[in-house]
Amino acid sequence: MSEISMDRSYYPPLSKEIASWQHNYIPGPLTQDEFYQFFEDGFVVKHNLLKQDQLQSTIHGIERVVDELAQELYQAGKIQDLHENDGFYQRLTAIDAQFPGAAVLLHKRGVLPQEIASLWSNETLLSVAQQLLGPDIAGHPVWNLRSKVPNQEQVTVPWHQDTAYLNKECWNILQVTAWIPLLDANKENGCLQLLRGGHRPGLTCQHNCCTGGTWYVEVPVEEMEKTLNIPVNEQTVVTCGVPFGSVLFLNNLIPHKSMENYSKNIRWSLDLRWQKPNEPNGFYGLKDNILMTKSDDKNFKPDWNEWSKINRTKLEEASVRESIKNEIKELKEQQENDPFDTSISGPWMHNWSIVHHNRHTAKLTTNSTSWHKS
Repeated sequence: MSEISMDRSYYPPLSKEIASWQHNYIPGPLTQDEFYQFFEDGFVVKHNLLKQDQLQSTIHGIERVVDELAQELYQAGKIQDLHENDGFYQRLTAIDAQFPGAAVLLHKRGVLPQEIASLWSNETLLSVAQQLLGPDIAGHPVWNLRSKVPNQEQVTVPWHQDTAYLNKECWNILQVTAWIPLLDANKENGCLQLLRGGHRPGLTCQHNCCTGGTWYVEVPVEEMEKTLNIPVNEQTVVTCGVPFGSVLFLNNLIPHKSMENYSKNIRWSLDLRWQKPNEPNGFYGLKDNILMTKSDDKNFKPDWNEWSKINRTKLEEASVRESIKNEIKELKEQQENDPFDTSISGPWMHNWSIVHHNRHTAKLTTNSTSWHKS
């Protein structure tokens, strides 16, 4: 049964703010049914959208980044084997086995490879973004390269809404994410699950920080059901397999999570985001959007030169260090001097009560159970 024909009888009505996101159908890669599914359900999978050569170029760029990380770890004596003969879907797992947290270091690198920039701004993806947002499009500073190595807590993301990681100024504006797997994503290797229709009330649930030994915030199932007025069950939760070459488009309010990777391969994927350039991005003033299309200039091209070099992970962590520099001077110095620090913190932690402390939240405070932005 297709997503279009699924039962929507349990859906709450669209809030006024979320209803304003929707507009008349604009012809493009999404069919009219797919276009309206995005606004009604909060997501849509567009099959066979990207060409194999586009994705292979992206994979080659990521292979280069993995090799750079391996060389850095090797030169520092952190690993003894570069695993240069291992393939794209195995090498980082082997490196992570020698230096636990290598996959986290890759996630933290934060400097945008040119191959990912080219994919992000290619005509096909931008055409979908323009269908959903309008003719003027900006890239959001939060993009992610996800290296989901098998059976690894640090790369399994719990139930959340993307708004939970951003400032409240953007919670009611539309930000479109393209989730692009670099292999066939399925239940075995950790595809996404989504709460269909969960965006419709226009509300961001109360999240908790942080899950297990990670830096992730999480929204409990009971909180989702209470706040969004949607039951969380087999009818409402969609397990969203996405074949290689296809793309999952979702909005910033729909609750979603990643499943465990029980396969033998790394489930590589990308999160690439767009929004209207004249609206706040919610990234705490740390980094601006990058303009990608202009309605009055059909030949406009994004200027990646400086923007792509700005490491947004370092900006996030610097904002935390600045806020606690007088409180935990020694911790600040330790973090700045350790290029292989596998802990992650950021201003999103300020938004929520810290119900579970770990080494990631230690960057915020050492003597309290909750830390909020003043």
